[in-house]
Amino acid sequence: MTPRSVVVTGAGCGIGLAITLELAHAGYDVIGTVRTEEKAEALRAAVARTGASVRTVLLDVADATSSVRAFTEIATMTDGGPWAVVNNAGIAQPGAIEDVDDEQVRQQLEINLVAPARIARLVLPTMRARRAGRIVNISSISGRVSMPLLGWYCASKQGLEAITDALRMEAAPFGVKVVLVEPGAFGTDIWERGATRLPQGTASPYRDRYEAADDLLKRELPGPRPVARAVLRALSAPRPLPRYLVGNDARSSAVLDAALPTAATDWAKQVAIGLRTAPRAAQALSRLRSRGGR
Repeated sequence: MTPRSVVVTGAGCGIGLAITLELAHAGYDVIGTVRTEEKAEALRAAVARTGASVRTVLLDVADATSSVRAFTEIATMTDGGPWAVVNNAGIAQPGAIEDVDDEQVRQQLEINLVAPARIARLVLPTMRARRAGRIVNISSISGRVSMPLLGWYCASKQGLEAITDALRMEAAPFGVKVVLVEPGAFGTDIWERGATRLPQGTASPYRDRYEAADDLLKRELPGPRPVARAVLRALSAPRPLPRYLVGNDARSSAVLDAALPTAATDWAKQVAIGLRTAPRAAQALSRLRSRGGR
């Protein structure tokens, strides 16, 4: 039997690489997208060292022309189009709402929100014609729970969740299943790269918080394989769940944010990010609220 083809965007590192390895070893025909030929060579070599293989295509998800070109190439590789797409490529733009400029906002939304919708538009006609296919969008607990100094990142992920929910209902009558994966905090370079995007101006009233956030963004976190295993479940289950929350921190954050009054969760998040000081009795709660992330 010919293995099912799955495109993974942003496959060169972090969660994307973990997903690529998990699916390749599970027998899928994985096509990983990266932005440069150097990254493509590195990806193929990294997968080959584990005894599996991956095909690669160059794609800048923020560029519409690049997206059309890449998925035209993928169509020739997969008899008209892939069976599934995992929209993983993303960036994190930290900073207070007032400190992030329009260009940074556009880049955040283009990559995390517009690009997955564009890719869905490119693959859905073939999936619909086959009456089979899957689209898995990698969101975040930030798609449910907003945090101060991460507002634009949270906006991009909450927007992604909204369009994924709509797309799931729209595509279902045609045999196409659409799934959200919502990780908590895992060790990927999205946060280290995000630290380089922290606002640099000295006039910001949040400057001291940015200095502290730099260390927080670069902290050591568990590896991303649990996210990859959730993606595998979403692709292999006959009837996948609409959403997969991944990580104890994601599950606890979702429950607390839904159960507690808004004033209480606002206060806890401010404490977690250092905008307020917690009395000793509330420190345990603030630690729970500080664990959110991609």
